[in-house]
Amino acid sequence: MTNEIKTLSERIDTLEARIAYQDDTIETLNQTITAQWKQIDTLTRQIAQLNERLQEAEANAPGPANEPPPHY
Repeated sequence: MTNEIKTLSERIDTLEARIAYQDDTIETLNQTITAQWKQIDTLTRQIAQLNERLQEAEANAPGPANEPPPHY
């Protein structure tokens, strides 16, 4: 019976160590995902701003780029 208790105790210790490792991994992944979403949000806003600036520049640019092409 003592041997069974020792085996069960070792199994419990192994499971507890696994859970602690998994908890740490989950927390690391959560931090990584949160940082990536912040970066994605920042990049999305920058793209929107650059798109607005490009549209303004195209609208205000003089020359043939704003003139309709001649129809043949």
